[in-house]
Amino acid sequence: MPLSEYEQRVLEQMEQQLSSDDPRLASAMHVRASSPLNRWLLSGGGVLVGLGVLVVGAATGGTLLGVVGFVLMFGAVLWGFSSPRRSGPRGVVRPDGAVGPRPQKPARRSRAGFISRFEERWEKRRDQRG
Repeated sequence: MPLSEYEQRVLEQMEQQLSSDDPRLASAMHVRASSPLNRWLLSGGGVLVGLGVLVVGAATGGTLLGVVGFVLMFGAVLWGFSSPRRSGPRGVVRPDGAVGPRPQKPARRSRAGFISRFEERWEKRRDQRG
């Protein structure tokens, strides 16, 4: 359901207010959507250029040129299939407006720890009943 004109104006005013009050937060929240089509087209172009260099290297007997063409093709394919990185700060915006590192996640307990805790609970229940 699209927003009404009034809602769009209110939203624009809120965005302007945020930008003027806290420009660092506004820039951290701004997300640019890059088209995957551009990534695929550039990757395909890199593969074609690499293939051309490889063919020229093979035709002229230049082993080094052929290797460079292959590496270029391989790199273009890797870049095309890799996930794009997000731009912008990599962290958390704190209440004071500074951007800091993300808090570390607690270490996951091992599977053996889970099983031992499960067994301990089972033993406690058995002792309480008997």
